[in-house]
Amino acid sequence: MTAYFNDKTFKFLRGLARHNNREWFHAHRADYENHLRDPFLRLLTELQPALKEVSEHFRSDPRPSNGSLFRIYRDTRFANDKAPYKSWQGARLYHERRKQVPAPSFYLHVEPGECFVGAGLWHPEPETQRRIRQFIFENPGGWKAAAHAPAFARRYDFESDEMLVRPPRGFPADFEFIDDLRHKNFVAVRRIEDSTMLGPRLRQTLEKDLAGLSPFVDYLCAALDLEF
Repeated sequence: MTAYFNDKTFKFLRGLARHNNREWFHAHRADYENHLRDPFLRLLTELQPALKEVSEHFRSDPRPSNGSLFRIYRDTRFANDKAPYKSWQGARLYHERRKQVPAPSFYLHVEPGECFVGAGLWHPEPETQRRIRQFIFENPGGWKAAAHAPAFARRYDFESDEMLVRPPRGFPADFEFIDDLRHKNFVAVRRIEDSTMLGPRLRQTLEKDLAGLSPFVDYLCAALDLEF
């Protein structure tokens, strides 16, 4: 087993965070390609068999552009922060119908001290939020099995940075999962230690997470009438 990322990966990202400008990036483009982009694309390629075992409807697309890997360039058109680059690299293992309808995805994030793997729906539109909340209310047993199973709860945390102050209207206050309906994002995550991200067993670790997160993603797909 060989590692995908190494100390030079994090050295590049730390340097980019300190010198977030085009001159620095172009001077270190080879470091980006050799130690971050290309290893990430190789990882995406080698995750394909495990993802197919989880679901034939999700894709780990290793193309350098328009695939699973997010661009490292920031969209600054409407941002107060005009720094041109992200100080992290992420990839989305997406549903084959993602361009047609809202769909959950698996996600991998590489950033020194902030690495994580996750899955779900990030910033869904209000109508999508409504459908998921209604589905949870109508199918609480499945939600309990998918999102509150003891093994799942021990390994993953729900993203809770963005929540409604009060539960949405139309649901009884004594509903077992009323607090879950306050979520704006339906995302489960697990922190990955830097040593694991840089170590030789990263792929095996992520394969375990793809399987571990699959009941949660399966439930969200069912809520949105998507194949899993």
